[in-house]
Amino acid sequence: MPLPQNVQMKKPLMGKEQLSDDKRRSAIGLKTALAILDKWGANPEQAQAVLQVSKASYYKFRKDPGAAQLSNDQLERLSYLLNIHAALRTLFENPENVYGFMGLDNHNAYFKGKSPLELIASGHFGTLYEVYKHIDALRGGQW
Repeated sequence: MPLPQNVQMKKPLMGKEQLSDDKRRSAIGLKTALAILDKWGANPEQAQAVLQVSKASYYKFRKDPGAAQLSNDQLERLSYLLNIHAALRTLFENPENVYGFMGLDNHNAYFKGKSPLELIASGHFGTLYEVYKHIDALRGGQW
C-alpha cells in the first residue's frame, strides 16, 4: 500500500550517522548512570569498579560523557544500572528509598549483611547481574 504523499519515511542511519547516534546514546546512558551512582552514594572508586573504567577515564567522562568509547561490556553494565534504577522506582514511591536502598545493609541470604552497592562495587559483572536479578525479583511482576 503506498504512503500518502505528505508522509515521509525516515531513512535508516548508515555509516557515520549510525556511529554518531550510537555515541550520543552511549553518552546519555553514561551521564545518567553516573548521576544514579552519585545518588546511590557511590564513591569514585566504587563507580570506577562498577563501570570498569580507569581513574583518569572516570574523571574525563564525568566532564565529557561524549568522549567515552565504551566497550560492549561497559554498555551492558550501564544497562544493568539503569534497569536496577527502574526496578527501584517501581518498588518505591519516595526518593529516599529509591536512592537509599542501594546503600543499605541487606540481610537477605544473597547479600549476607552487605549493601547492594558494596556488592556491585566488586566490579564483577556476574555480581552486578545477580544484584539486578534479586532487586528485580522484589517487584514481583509490577511492570
